[in-house]
Amino acid sequence: MPKVHYREDAINTANPYAIYTKEVLVDGEKILTDPEGYILNMDEWSEGFAIAQAAVEGLTLTDEHWDVIYFIRHYYDERSIQAQVRDMIRHFREAWGPEHGNNHYLHDLFPMGGPQKQGNRVAGIRKTKGEH
Repeated sequence: MPKVHYREDAINTANPYAIYTKEVLVDGEKILTDPEGYILNMDEWSEGFAIAQAAVEGLTLTDEHWDVIYFIRHYYDERSIQAQVRDMIRHFREAWGPEHGNNHYLHDLFPMGGPQKQGNRVAGIRKTKGEH
């Protein structure tokens, strides 16, 4: 199980609205996330981070999880925006068929916020402004 703990210092202590961070230990390296588990530096993402963050969230990653994770990352790399759930459904309905390529199944894979929130956390995509 990855070691995760809150840091006592805020990112910017001069800012009264500064967030506290968590550290996820991946292969001896500390990767910082916000309190919800969204990575702070997307360049630090690795498969090791995905495995560690998934474990923190109680997930064991399957091939289908990895398909979604890589779809999310590829979509972001191509467009510089997060994939919407409807885009994921459209893609995975074609890839997996209607039994698994649907909203319910994607939310079963990522039960703590669905593919757009929990999927993005594990895939190393930061939370967008205004997202709760």
